[in-house]
Amino acid sequence: CSQFSHATVQRMARHWQNLLLAMARGPEQRLGELDMLGTPEQQATFAQWNPAPAEHPADQALHSRIEAQVQRTPDAIAVTCEGQALSYAQLNQRANALARRLVDDGVGPDVLVGLAAERSLDMVVGIFAILKAGGAYVPLDPAYPADRLAYMIEDSGLQRVLAQP
Repeated sequence: CSQFSHATVQRMARHWQNLLLAMARGPEQRLGELDMLGTPEQQATFAQWNPAPAEHPADQALHSRIEAQVQRTPDAIAVTCEGQALSYAQLNQRANALARRLVDDGVGPDVLVGLAAERSLDMVVGIFAILKAGGAYVPLDPAYPADRLAYMIEDSGLQRVLAQP
């Protein structure tokens, strides 16, 4: 009795073969940079996850697009999480307040800011605020072991870290 179906085992073998081929083609690459999925499987996965892709201007930053939405529909729900919600206006107001504090603390272009937050409204506000301040967001999952987080902070050269209480 097998724990995996025949199709699952075949797919896993294909993934392993793709990894081995990618390693042989570029042995200097980091493991996380190697492709496990073949092109057809990548395209099928993208099509399944995003069946109606939208084009967005490459020269418009995410936070600028959100701010434009604030102007269009300030009272519309921007984000929900575990029964809580923020309108675009509320999200913008909270992010602006935090962004001002970050700027006062020296955050600007080329400043990496770690965000140690569980998935929540606060996490979205934190990401938005970091972008508004001009910083670069570095996710730090608080569920990771402390030594892993310490390594990530040291390796990335983070200058600031935001964390939930």
